[in-house]
Amino acid sequence: MRALKVELKEQELANEVMVKNLQLKHTEEITKMRNDFERQVREIEAKYDKKMKMFRDELDLRRKTEIHEVEERKNGQITTLMQRHEEAFTDIKNYYNDITLNNLALINSLKEQMEDMRKKEEHLEKEMTEVAKQNRRLADPLQKAREEMSDMQKKLGGYERDKQILVCTKARLKVTEKELKSLRWEHEVLEQRFIKVQQERDDLYQKFTTAILEVQQKAGFRNLVLERKVQALVAAVEKKEVQLNEVLAASNLDPAALTLVSRKLEDVLESKNSAIKDLQYELAGVCKAHSDLLRTYEAKLLAFGVPLDNVGFRPLETAVIGQTLGQGPAGLVGTPT
Repeated sequence: MRALKVELKEQELANEVMVKNLQLKHTEEITKMRNDFERQVREIEAKYDKKMKMFRDELDLRRKTEIHEVEERKNGQITTLMQRHEEAFTDIKNYYNDITLNNLALINSLKEQMEDMRKKEEHLEKEMTEVAKQNRRLADPLQKAREEMSDMQKKLGGYERDKQILVCTKARLKVTEKELKSLRWEHEVLEQRFIKVQQERDDLYQKFTTAILEVQQKAGFRNLVLERKVQALVAAVEKKEVQLNEVLAASNLDPAALTLVSRKLEDVLESKNSAIKDLQYELAGVCKAHSDLLRTYEAKLLAFGVPLDNVGFRPLETAVIGQTLGQGPAGLVGTPT
């Protein structure tokens, strides 16, 4: 342990010696570097002092040269300005001499003009006196003219009112013309529609006329046929009754046989009467259909604005002899009694 301490102590001493040697060496190097830097600084200062002196001498020479050139230019400008001033002074002197001469001539001219103006003034005073006399003579006509002017101004006011009314009237006229144009256009459209409807009405009228004529012809022919059938059947029945009565009167049958024959005859007559009634019912149905068609035709004509008197013919009215047709549809004709 003690040896270790001794060794450690020796090592510390050696380190201190080494540090001192290093410090000494470092101090020597710093001193050497300081001497080198001081020497370099002295050399640089000497070098730049020499350059500074050269620049100063060169700048002094340049300044002197420029000052000399500036002085020469200044002297030249002074000489030029003096010459210009002399010329300007001469021009001004001549100008004012001319003005003086012109003023003298102008003064003489103005004196002459003043004399002329004085003469004109005297003449104008005389004329003014004459004008004053004329004004006094024209005072009454002037008053009348003023009154007339007042009347004209009133009329002008009325004219302005009339003019304003005319402007308003023209504006209303433009609006009315626009409305008239629109109404004309609507009238043309309605007229075209009216022509189209009129054509349709004429077509329907022609169709109705043709249909009515056909129906009248068919219904008349059928009615005639049915009426002839009915008349023939009635005549045949009457003839058969007469013949039967004659046969019964001539045969002198007993009452029982007569009763049997009468019953058979009544049955035959009843069947014939039924056939006649059926034919009459069919005839009534045809007449009713014909009448309904006529009423429909007349209603259509009135709906299209065609008077019945303008048709050109009178439709044939049909009726069943001894019967009155109802107002119901054609298929609802009552059975004849």
